[in-house]
Amino acid sequence: MSDAFPADLPEGLRVFDRRLVRARRDRWAASSARHDFLFREVADRLADRLDDTTRRFPLALDLGARGGILGSVLRGRGGIATLVQAELSERLARRAAAHGPVVVADEEAMPFGPATFDAILSCLTLHWVNDLPGALLQIRRALRPDGLFLGALFGLGTLGELRQAMLEAESETSGGAGPRVLPFTDLRDAAGLLQRAGFALPVADADTITVTYENALALMRDLRGMGESNALLARPRRPITRATLLRAAEIYGRRHAESDGRVAARFQVLYLTGWSPHADQPKALKPGSAQRRLAEALGTTEKSAGEKPAGDKARSA
Repeated sequence: MSDAFPADLPEGLRVFDRRLVRARRDRWAASSARHDFLFREVADRLADRLDDTTRRFPLALDLGARGGILGSVLRGRGGIATLVQAELSERLARRAAAHGPVVVADEEAMPFGPATFDAILSCLTLHWVNDLPGALLQIRRALRPDGLFLGALFGLGTLGELRQAMLEAESETSGGAGPRVLPFTDLRDAAGLLQRAGFALPVADADTITVTYENALALMRDLRGMGESNALLARPRRPITRATLLRAAEIYGRRHAESDGRVAARFQVLYLTGWSPHADQPKALKPGSAQRRLAEALGTTEKSAGEKPAGDKARSA
């Protein structure tokens, strides 16, 4: 694979070190079976959502396939005939080959022509792209008319407990704190991003998955094993000290320990759904085009905006 990465983004849009993201996935390839439970859980949920559609998808793309987790879950489900898998890490791409054709490619620079796929799916990789609106635009262009995009990514609220514990611990032990947990997309913005990218019928919703660990240090080890540890360009270059880690674990445990002593970590997963525009898709009615008044449909009496029902009184804030 070439070492070339998209370099035309304005500096302010570059949040992540994509070479480090790839290196972390390379390392994850050696131990993924011990740290893939969260990816498999979300892949199952994506597959369930795909099963809800009645459409057939002759050619689909798994964008950010890791080691083929989504391909192993789908196994012909969801009306997909052929699943092409695109993965940033060459080591993970080789593992994914057992589940279908593979392309080594960066999610930020998709090597596919317009109107190539009937469906594009992505399971927990898009939170690592520097330009999410640009990535969504590339996805929409690579879809055939009336093609489906279904993606999952970590959203705002994910690892909030760890973020706060790390900030406080590092401030106490080192006299200052740097960013240790990546920024996440807000659910309120997600549907808007789909709309900006040109998707029709955009929908965004979220699940919260809570995972318990023996302690916060076990959570940190698992994040490292998952390839989800810090790859921010602005990350502190000094190694985090043992004293900081122990203090963070102490803060985390004091605030978030459950009755059995284990600690909980929350992962908010955003699910994005959109369709490539097509003339036959349903469209919203123009304002004023309704054939019946709402009051008539509800069997009530229509009142003007300034009219108050009998007995109601105005109240101050």
